[in-house]
Amino acid sequence: MLEILVITTPIFLLIGAGYLAMATRLLTREQIQGIGTFVLYFALPALVIRALTQTPLDEVLQFHYLLAYGLGSAAVFACALLLTLALQRKPLGEGAIHALGMSASNSGFIGYPVAAMVLGSSPAAVFLALNMVIENLLIIPAALILAEAGRQSGAGLVAVTRKTLARLIRNPILIGLALGLLLALTETTLPRPLAQVIDMLAGASGPAALFVIGGTLYGLQVGGMLGNVGQIVAGKLILHPLAVFGVFLLMPEADPMLLAGALLFACAPMVSIYPLLGQRYGMAGVGAAALMVGTLAAFVTLSLAIGLMKAYGLLPSG
Repeated sequence: MLEILVITTPIFLLIGAGYLAMATRLLTREQIQGIGTFVLYFALPALVIRALTQTPLDEVLQFHYLLAYGLGSAAVFACALLLTLALQRKPLGEGAIHALGMSASNSGFIGYPVAAMVLGSSPAAVFLALNMVIENLLIIPAALILAEAGRQSGAGLVAVTRKTLARLIRNPILIGLALGLLLALTETTLPRPLAQVIDMLAGASGPAALFVIGGTLYGLQVGGMLGNVGQIVAGKLILHPLAVFGVFLLMPEADPMLLAGALLFACAPMVSIYPLLGQRYGMAGVGAAALMVGTLAAFVTLSLAIGLMKAYGLLPSG
């Protein structure tokens, strides 16, 4: 247990530092948002570019991982929709945001730093790039298209889809993915100064991202939302890892490293922009509360997952 705490405690100490900076008014909400903007628009895209350019492309494009993690995430998304729409009779927009919270991980701000400590920065960066593909091209677009369809019931699905995709192509992480793939496919070597800048930005992504999470959590309250929050958090921290694990078991000759990486990212709480994505559909409060509870609960679930993976030989014992 002590080994697990050695791995997970620094993650949550950095989150605590961000929380403390807000609680002591060392930083303002706007300053925390500024750091978050730096991470989103500079550090994380640089991390993805580095992952795609410093590792052979055939090692990055792990189609078994994309298939298994993508199917597991899509299955949880579908189950969440079935639960909220068919059984709980929630509106389509609300159901889509519930499904998003259960199936899209905080890959950049928590999944990557944890995986980097457990597996090493190079494989963690590769898994981050793969997860960004799944989350930004599959899960998030599906949730936003459905939510927009529910909100604009009079508009056609094609128009809603086109509008959503137009927003997504301006996503800085997707731009980083595109640039990284272009450089990798053309085997272009960046000039040394530019490569060093990308490396420096990528190295800042983990600590800065965790600090932002802590600052964002300050002041959030859960009151009156326990049912919805508990459902989303349980789906994300329990159902999502189990679904990904189940799909991996069905894959022939699953690589233990790929499985370990997939489980670490699936055990991360919901994507950090979850409250922002839910705001347009009346889910900002629930989204923020779910993010807070999920992030705190992830300390326990990530520690438990790492312990189980060590016990069953998926991780190095040392």
